[in-house]
Amino acid sequence: MGLGSAPVSSSSAPPIYYKLNHHHRQQFHVFVQKIQKQPFAVHTSSSSSSNNKNKLKSVIVSCSSQLKIEEREEEEETCELVNGTELTIGENLRAHLFTAVKNNNATGILLLSDIFGFEDSSTTDFAYRLACNGYNVLVPDLFNGDSWTKDRPVEEWITKHSPENIAKTVSASAQWMLDEFAQLGISNKFGIIGFCYGGGRVIDILAQDKGALFGCGVSFYGTRIDSSVATQINVPLLLITGGNDPLCPISILEDITNRNEELKMVVFKERAHGFAHRPQTPEEDADAEEAFIIMRNWLSHGLLVNT
Repeated sequence: MGLGSAPVSSSSAPPIYYKLNHHHRQQFHVFVQKIQKQPFAVHTSSSSSSNNKNKLKSVIVSCSSQLKIEEREEEEETCELVNGTELTIGENLRAHLFTAVKNNNATGILLLSDIFGFEDSSTTDFAYRLACNGYNVLVPDLFNGDSWTKDRPVEEWITKHSPENIAKTVSASAQWMLDEFAQLGISNKFGIIGFCYGGGRVIDILAQDKGALFGCGVSFYGTRIDSSVATQINVPLLLITGGNDPLCPISILEDITNRNEELKMVVFKERAHGFAHRPQTPEEDADAEEAFIIMRNWLSHGLLVNT
């Protein structure tokens, strides 16, 4: 089942943003400057928890000569808006595809999972929600049926899944998306998002791609980051992490953002690893909501507004 089943309608170092604590949520503003030579603003207001999501308080990216903030109310996404299917790419690459049925924006997103793999519910739920926002989301099996389980030493398991092998899987997945869109007469660049180990691979992939297929990216608390390749990235990349995450040291993110103005960084100061797609508390749930809104606006600006 392919995409055809869905109707496609500065010179200074970039700033680093620290998320205030939960009690100051309504005062929190993130201002991201000089994205593709245009000012860009994100305002995050109070967010609904998972127990109260009748409406989502969201923001619209505004690009103009002056920073401007607009807000809107959006109805919660419903399951009727998305088609989900499992498919096989080539001979044995399994993947999940989520396509927007309503308001499809004709834009593809490649979502790289964490070490728990492409079938994990936290990853598929996130992909579903992305598709609810109009995207066509492909989630490939990065680990060829061998995702990590808690009874296995991570360091032993990871030796079987090198960045080079991940890159081959990403390349095959991106080519499949490219072919599917080409059949529909669409040539838009894709977005790429990753969590944890997948977030670290986003940096590798964008450095290798050099803007050929991917127009922007988002890395959530990337691990095993190769900072030496970050300077080769030439498309906007957003780095989202928690201030209490030893697996994604802020010092590394500071280093790569200071050396490449395409990279921007948002730190949720009180959060630990995995908060954005695996929230465990009401406070994490609220911050996950804000992180999703920031990511959504970043994708909109990088893939829709400027294309």
